[in-house]
Amino acid sequence: MNVDRLPWMSQSRVGPMLRDWRRRRHLSQLGLALDAGISARHLSFVETGRSKPSADMVLHLAEQLEVPLRERNQLLLAAGYAPHFGARALDDPELAPVRDALGHVLAGHEPYPAIAVDRGWTLVASNSALDPLLEGVAEWLLQPPVNCVRLALHPDGLAPRILNLGEWRAHLLERLDRQIALTADEALRDLRDEVSSYPGPDFAGPLAPSGDVMVQLRLKRADGDELAFFSTLTTFGTAVDITVAELSIEAFFPADANTAAALTGAAAVAA
Repeated sequence: MNVDRLPWMSQSRVGPMLRDWRRRRHLSQLGLALDAGISARHLSFVETGRSKPSADMVLHLAEQLEVPLRERNQLLLAAGYAPHFGARALDDPELAPVRDALGHVLAGHEPYPAIAVDRGWTLVASNSALDPLLEGVAEWLLQPPVNCVRLALHPDGLAPRILNLGEWRAHLLERLDRQIALTADEALRDLRDEVSSYPGPDFAGPLAPSGDVMVQLRLKRADGDELAFFSTLTTFGTAVDITVAELSIEAFFPADANTAAALTGAAAVAA
């Protein structure tokens, strides 16, 4: 028996699944066929189940459709093939270089806060500059696994201290919507339904109004000072392991001189 095949798996589902991903990407059959370098007729036969794609063809079409690695494995299984991409735990010895990289990036960003999260927004790691920003947050929200969207928008979390809560809430919900469109992840749908039900002001205006170049997080500290941040996202762009591919680092930078001074001063006191 060919060990690359899983003969007990149905081969009929992969065509409709590929068609669904194509439609999610707003591509016609002809458009995807041209991108993939195959005939539209061949693609049509694959989508309707008249032609059984090879594992290489499944992966090739998934690459053109920018299907996440986790879902590429599902496509392979639906076609009757073994999964191609591994998913090691982050504490796996083979991922030691990844953990080291995370540690270097997070520590190197101090005295400004930075976090690492997985696809579901679960906190994987953070630097010490995050701790002062969590003052007043309910203890239960800080018990692992910590979900960073829930932490930000829950009434027992950061929400009461976010001065532009309506805007920041709209920004996070928009990011969730983009992730859901990219991944079709039901867990992300559930998370969005949950956090969108939390009380909070509606925001009808454009994000980052008044000529701002990006959405800021404006946070009130217990001492009354205001902190303002913008953030950047970093991912492992060449990852072939699902766990690594789904990690992202969000680094927060001071949006004004007062915030930079406050964070630098807090780090000096802590040292």
